[in-house]
Amino acid sequence: MLVFNRIGPRNPNTVIAQLAELTERHWKGTAYDGGFHVYDGKLPIVVTGMKQLHEHGPAGAVFRRFGRPHNQTLLEAIGNPRREAHDARQQAEYEAREREYKEQLRRAAEQKRAEREARRPVCASCGAKFTDERWKAIEPAGWDAPRETHPHLCDDCKQRAITAERQAEQATHEHQEHDQAVPEQRAEGGWLSRFRPGTG
Repeated sequence: MLVFNRIGPRNPNTVIAQLAELTERHWKGTAYDGGFHVYDGKLPIVVTGMKQLHEHGPAGAVFRRFGRPHNQTLLEAIGNPRREAHDARQQAEYEAREREYKEQLRRAAEQKRAEREARRPVCASCGAKFTDERWKAIEPAGWDAPRETHPHLCDDCKQRAITAERQAEQATHEHQEHDQAVPEQRAEGGWLSRFRPGTG
C-alpha cells in the first residue's frame, strides 16, 4: 500500500500513473469472460491519499488498486469481489442444478412407486392389497419352485381357504368311511334282510 501526501509541486496523480505503468507486470491480472480478473502470482498494489483518509477514514472507499477504475474499501481493493461474486453465482447455479437433478430423481422414484402400487395385486376374496412379502410369494420363481396354491388371495384369506379345504377333505374322508361301513352293516343283517323271501 502506498499513501501519498501532497506537499510541494509534485502531482501525486501523475506519480501514481507512472508507478502503475512501471510495475504493471507485477500487478496486472488476467481477464476472464465472467467479468473478473485472476491475480494468481501477482502483487496487489493499492494507493490512497492522506487527504482522503482524513476525510473518510480508513474504513471508507478511498483505496485504488492498480488496474481498477474506481476507489474501493481496503478489503475490496486487496480482494477480488467480482471474482467472488462470479464464483458465488457459479456455486448458486451448480446448487440449483443439483437441486433440480435431485428433484427429478425424487419425482421419477415417486412415479415408479405409484406405477408399482397401481400394479399391486388385490385379494380376490376380501379386496385388501397384497403386502410386499405376499406379492413376492406369488411371483414366478422358476421351474423347480413349488407352485403357489392360492395366488389370488391375501395371506389371511389363503389361510382361511386352506383351513376350509382341509375341513372339507376331512369331512369327505369321514363320509366315505361312513359309506363304506354302511354296506357291511346291511350285509350282516340289517332291517332289509328280514323281508327276504325264504327267511323267517
